Amino acid sequence: MQLINPKDQPGSSIDAGAHFTGEVHTYMAMAPTGGVSVNNVSFTPSARTHWHSHERGQVLVVLAGRGLVQSEGEQARTIRGGDTVWAGPGERHWHGASPDSYVVHTAISLGTTDWSGPVDDADYAAPPGD
Repeated sequence: MQLINPKDQPGSSIDAGAHFTGEVHTYMAMAPTGGVSVNNVSFTPSARTHWHSHERGQVLVVLAGRGLVQSEGEQARTIRGGDTVWAGPGERHWHGASPDSYVVHTAISLGTTDWSGPVDDADYAAPPGD
């Protein structure tokens, strides 16, 4: 039997740097093609993206766990396995794991991504408006 850690898979990385807070494992399922990219992303508890938007929008298909998603000017919302999220073109948002759970989703990003700064810890800790 062989166990391959996500950080050792081709096309995979741990990216706790420029655009994420916490430990995030990404796996590029489809390199950018025709302005579309597809990534499978695993967030450890409390890990999250920075604020960002997508030129033509983004679809998140939540596969497992429990997380949070928030659009600028709105309360965060809880996401769970089976949920699908649509962030429209230019909609500034962030997404990631709940403080007490991992979350795994497939991110289908359309067009270029415009990254902003990290989500404040106080904003992240605010109760979701489910």
